[in-house]
Parts: sequence; structure tokens; C-alpha cells
Amino acid sequence: MNIIKKILFLFVVLITITNIAQAKHIIGGEVYYDCLGIDSSSSTPMVSFEITFNMYRDCFGGGAGFDAPAAFGLYTGSGDNWSYSTQFSSSPQEVVNLELNDDPCVEEPEDVCVERATYVFTMTVPVIQESYLLAYQRCCRNNTIVNIVDPGEQGAVFQVEISALAQSICNDSPTFDNFPPIVICAESPLVFDHAASDNEGHTLVYEFCTPITSGGTLGSNDNPGDPTSCEGVTPSPVNCTPTYDNVTFKQPNFSFDEPLGDGSNTSINNFSGLLTSTPLLTGQHVIGVCVREFLDGQLLSEVRRDFQFNVEVCQVLIKADVGNDEVIKEQEFLIRSCGSNTVQFENLSEDKAFIDEYKWEFDIAGGVVSSSEENPAIEFPGVGDYFGQLVINPNSAGCQDTAKLFIEIRPELRADFSTVYDTCVAGPVQFTDETFTGAGVITSWEYDLNLEDTVGIADHAYEFDQPGLKNVRLAVEDINKCVDDTIIQISYFPIPAQLVIQPSTFVGCLPADIKFNNLSTPISDEYDILWDFGDTESDTSISPTHTYENIGIYSVGLEITSPVGCYISDFYPFLIQVLESPVADFSYTPDVVSNTNPVVSITDESLDAISWQYIINDEDSYFQPNITYTFQDTGLQKIDQIVIHPSGCPDTLTQYIDVVPVSSVFMPNAFSPNGDGKNDTFKPKGNFFGVDEYSLAIFNRWGQLVFETTDPTEGWNGKIFNSGSDSATGVYVYKLNYIGPRNKIVSEDGFATIVR
Repeated sequence: MNIIKKILFLFVVLITITNIAQAKHIIGGEVYYDCLGIDSSSSTPMVSFEITFNMYRDCFGGGAGFDAPAAFGLYTGSGDNWSYSTQFSSSPQEVVNLELNDDPCVEEPEDVCVERATYVFTMTVPVIQESYLLAYQRCCRNNTIVNIVDPGEQGAVFQVEISALAQSICNDSPTFDNFPPIVICAESPLVFDHAASDNEGHTLVYEFCTPITSGGTLGSNDNPGDPTSCEGVTPSPVNCTPTYDNVTFKQPNFSFDEPLGDGSNTSINNFSGLLTSTPLLTGQHVIGVCVREFLDGQLLSEVRRDFQFNVEVCQVLIKADVGNDEVIKEQEFLIRSCGSNTVQFENLSEDKAFIDEYKWEFDIAGGVVSSSEENPAIEFPGVGDYFGQLVINPNSAGCQDTAKLFIEIRPELRADFSTVYDTCVAGPVQFTDETFTGAGVITSWEYDLNLEDTVGIADHAYEFDQPGLKNVRLAVEDINKCVDDTIIQISYFPIPAQLVIQPSTFVGCLPADIKFNNLSTPISDEYDILWDFGDTESDTSISPTHTYENIGIYSVGLEITSPVGCYISDFYPFLIQVLESPVADFSYTPDVVSNTNPVVSITDESLDAISWQYIINDEDSYFQPNITYTFQDTGLQKIDQIVIHPSGCPDTLTQYIDVVPVSSVFMPNAFSPNGDGKNDTFKPKGNFFGVDEYSLAIFNRWGQLVFETTDPTEGWNGKIFNSGSDSATGVYVYKLNYIGPRNKIVSEDGFATIVR
């Protein structure tokens, strides 16, 4: 099966970096070792390993080329404790461009290029009781990586651990068989065999692991510094020793074991190495995969692969697809025909603009029946199983696609049922299955009862909750998995067995608003309904509200006629009693109430009342017809009067009184600051209730400011700003400003005369 795919890039896949010294181009890498033998001729056995390091870079990234030579540090220890031992230098033995995809139906993008450099060197070291760790450090990764923090500022570490046991038995590390696809399609299943080979037959365990980082941008043209420092582009193996930091994934959407993002369901089989995912988020994603090698439960080595997936939006250009009854698996379809030997095939293949030819082939009675029509109708000999296929572009030199077809010809299945019910009396409808099947056995029934309910029994009784035209659908399936359905409309409009009503009250106060709840079932708006309220008024609603305007006792009648003419009625004598009500009313004095005059006299003016209650501001209650009340605050004040009639019926009246805030500020025209304790200061007099943003300023006859204050209680004592020399006897100008109650702006100018 071949599928032509056109890669539609939504962004530049690999960013171009003009700074050639800052190699923002690393895509991935891995380190392997092969044991060449152990020399035991001396007192200290020596073991030799051939080291193979593959490094992958973006050859269009504009960064530095592969290091030649590259420096590999060798360390001894275990866990988190390592010591520097020595270092090795090696240059690439081979640099090759990788194929983006081995599928000839993939249109390769022109702006993506991946190079692999292979470094090979030999190291001979003593056999020790600790592990060796061989590591290569280099900056930097692509800026466009989306799943880790600050990717363009981080490098990568490619390392392999050779355990003491691996040294002693001259072990070879496992090697990954294939490099992952460079470009993968968003929202399409990914299945990649990430298995490794081990010639010695040891146990291999696969898992995701966090990629390692080391180095930084020091030493680049735009960030001068020591490139061999631990923050440099080529960290020194001597000074920059394990352990190294892990890259930081962007939480919460990414993690080391969900590197393609939440919802991608990325996983790797621990024993086969099969990697599966359905990536949803486009962009470049860093991934780490480790394979650990065990011998009798003891760890021999761990090989880490750090690589990068480019997730892009892909469009399928051609795909063989057929209308079907069942998808057996990818590109394999089952088509079932029940009761007809002729099958009309529905061709759903895409994209027609890239399809030149169709070829249908069917194996019938030992021969091949072919058709080149887009949607052929093929006649089969009779009941049985047949095989066929649809090939798109069968004679094209380009890509083709094929769909396998499995055809089942089965006996007829015809859904049918009958109903019996009383059209006027509410009750169950009896459903009886009358389905025909040539297969002899029906395996399932499902009645869809007008979206109200479903029943899976062939014959049954069902009572609808509501009347109406019921479109009942019966779907059946037989032993051959043939399905059929039919829809029958049932006119279900019975009348209620009895009328049931429930007034909101049986005793009301004039004027009486009474809700008549109609609890009779089944009824709907399609029924003719007539209420008689006993006061010459009527209504046709199901559950109306009626207002009685006169006192008295009333009988109520109800008639219901269904859309098919069924009729029922009932009469309810002396059902409603309406009692006389009082009329609440009161007045108050004075007409204007303020904080300076807060006392109000409330006088009852209600009619036909025998008891009274006043509630002021939903707090204070009084039970006399006339009251006097003193308000403690300004603004709107709520007064409710509730009165009761001798019948027990109440009435309520609510009024609001506006208690006006009043301030009375006035200025004197002279003062005598002679220290006799009488009229020694100049300041306003009166009521400062509700005064805000107050200011008083006093000027001499030349316009010079001699005093100012924002405190209404502070006056001018005749001295310059109350602390300087005495001001001369004479006339001064004052300016008074403030905001009074209810935001009234007051601005006043006047004269202040000093008398000594």
C-alpha cells in the first residue's frame, strides 16, 4: 500500500542562524561500543573498545559544522559520582545526508536537510570494578524546538556507560536498528520500530528518558567568552564532568514520557521497542529513548538516543476508500448486501484531481470480473462470500493505492411491526414484531419510541407519557449482521381517564389571582380545553391564572376534547371562595424630612382594617394605626403598612420617604484676635453634616496668601499662617470651597475684617 503525502509546512522547519560559531543545529545522536578484546598479559587486564558516535545536525541551519576533532571525556565512577579519567579526540570518518522518508510517495520538502556524522575511535582502558562513562558535550539545539525551555540556549550530551561487568566479559552494547522518521504527520498514527540489535542475545529493555544538556552560548560571536567553559559552545571534558542537567520540558503540556504533548498517547513497548503515537501539536520536539542491556538481571550498559521529531500537517492526496458496512482494518472493507445480488459500490477515494484511473476486480465463480467505472454495480451469483479490490491509478508510473473488499451476499431482511391501542382511553400501546428474515434468526430488536425511550424486545406494551404523533422506528439485525429499519407513525391522542385540577388556593382575597394547575394526563396544546370559572369568564389554556374581581363563592368547570374527537368534562361546585380585602393607605408629616428635622408623624388612612403593622426599613415594627418615628440616617427610608380585614385578608402599601441631608455653613465678617478668649479666630460656624473636600484660604489686600486649611475646625488667629507675625488691622479676602451633601459644590468668596 502506498499513500502520496504532501507535506504542508506551517512554519520554517529549521531556523537559519547566521552566526556560524553558535551551532544551533543539533538534532540528535547516540554512542555505541564494541569490545575488541581483553589483554590479560599484564597484572592489570586491559580491555579495548571501538567507539562509534553518530551525531545528527540540520545542514540548512546555518550553524557550525561537525567538530573536527571532537573531544570525548572518559570518567570513572557510578550513579552521581564520577571522576575525570582522560579524553579522546576524533574527527568524522563519514558525513552523509539522510533520506527524509523511504516512502516514494512522499513529496520531500526542499528546505529540510539532515546530516549524520560518524565518529569512530578505539580506546584501551584497564578493567576496573567501577563503570566507565564516555560523554561528548556540544551546544546548541534548534531555537524552534517547542517542547523544552530555552532550546536555543542549551546543548546536548551524548554518553554511554560501560559497567564493570561489561568490561569483564568484553560486552558489545546494543545498537539501534533504524533512525526515526524526520518528518511525521500531525493527527496521523505513528508506528516506528525503535528496536535495537544485540548480537550476544542479552535482555533489552526500552523506555523514554530525559535528554541531557550541557554547555551554552559563550564563545559565539554575539556572546563572547570562553567556549570551553561549562557555559560555552564546546565545554571542556576536564572541567565539565558528570552528572549533567536534564533538559526542562514545558509543563504542563510536555514531559519526558509525553514528549509530543498531552493527548498524543505516545508510548514505547518496554520489550519490543515499538514506539506509537498520534501527535497533535505541530513543531519540533526533542525525545529521549534509552535501551538498557541486562545479563541475568544485572545491568551491562545503557545506550541513550537523543533525537528530534518534526511534526507537520500532512495532506493525503490519494487514498482508496469505499462505502462499507465495516472496516476490517486499514484499507480493508466489508460490504454486505441483504436481499439483493447486485451491489452498487460507492467510491469514496480521494483526491479526484490526482486520480487518473480506477480498476475494480472481483473473484466470481473462479473468474475475474473487472470494471473501470467510478461507482460500478456488480451482480453476484447468489448468497455467499466474495473477494475483490479497488486499485487507484493501476497503470500509473507514480504512486498507487489499493483497497481490499470483502463482499457478503445474504438473504433478505425486512423490518415491520403492528400496533394495537385504544384511541380514546389512555393506556399502553401493544407492539408486535412482523419482521421477515430469510436467515431465519433475528438477533436484536430496538424500538426508538419518538426519542422518549428505547425498548429492545420484539413484542411488548408501552405507554407514552405525552400525547402526539409518535414516529416509532424499529431497527432489527439478523444472524448474518444484516440490518433494516422501518418507521410507523402512531396518532396517540387519548383523553385522560379522569380530570385532576389543583388551584393555587381555595380561599382568596379580593382581587384573587388563582392559578389552576391542570394535572390531567395525557394532554397537550393540541387538545381543545375550556375552563369555566363561574364568574362568566372562561379560558382555553392548559393551566391558566384567573383573577376574581368580586367577593363570593364560585364553581369551576373543565372540558377537554382530543384532536381525534374524544371528550371528557368535570364540574367542581363551590370550589373557590373570594373574601373582601382592606385597602392599605397612610400619610406622613412633615413633607420635607431632613437630618435637622428627622421626626415623622405617620397617620393611618386605610379602609376596612382591624389591625395594623408598620415595618420601617425591614427592621423596626409597630402595631398602632398612627405612630411617630425618628430617622437615624439620611436617604430613602422604606415604610411598609400591612393591614388586616375582619375576613382575615391583608393588604400592603409601601412608601419611601427621602430624608434630606442638610448642612448650614456660614462665615462671620470680622474677628478680634486680641487674646481675650472672645472671637479670637476666624472660621465658619454652623452644621458641617456631609461636608467633604473642605478648604479655606485667606489673602491680604495685595493678594498674598496668609492662611489656608482643610480642617473645618481650624480657624485663622490673625498671624501669618497662624505662627508668624500679627497681620495688620484691616480687611482680608477669604475663599471657601467644599462639597456639601449629595455632591453639591459650594464656592464662596467674602471679607474678613481684623478689629484690634
